[in-house]
Amino acid sequence: RRCERKDHPMTDQAPLNFAIITCSDTRDLRQDAAGDALERLIAEQGWVCRTHTLVRDERPNIAAAIKHCTDDLKVDIVLTCGGSGLSPRDVTPEATHDVCEREVPGIAEAMRWHSLQITPFAMLSRAVCMQRGSSLVINLPGSTKAATENWEGVVAALPHAAKMMAAGGHDD
Repeated sequence: RRCERKDHPMTDQAPLNFAIITCSDTRDLRQDAAGDALERLIAEQGWVCRTHTLVRDERPNIAAAIKHCTDDLKVDIVLTCGGSGLSPRDVTPEATHDVCEREVPGIAEAMRWHSLQITPFAMLSRAVCMQRGSSLVINLPGSTKAATENWEGVVAALPHAAKMMAAGGHDD
């Protein structure tokens, strides 16, 4: 589905463009509370969610959805939601590796560190963050609570990351 953008005050810079890809065998978009929470968090920053879609926990499906969002929609940041744990069906990190060129380990490390302050289960995350072209792909957990906590751990760095990927330099 196409995300709706709420009215927010804009800065002098263009807002970041996001895509949300929920990876799940057990829910549909109507039941995607974590994805809906991410949409709200994106809007609260005055940023744009270009699309929010759901794919089954299959490596080729997840990889194709990432490629569509980065190559066709040209979003700045893709947030995957779900499929980064220890379940045999959790293949989001592998699908991300399949289509991305460069790792950005600090973001995944920051998410785990932030979440470890809340729960010891954060150490079970296999989430990765990688770059495909000028887009960042961030794996978030599938639960609303965990996805929100991980977002809180990295949101402040996202504008600078997008600027760097667009060859914007270090002037701020």
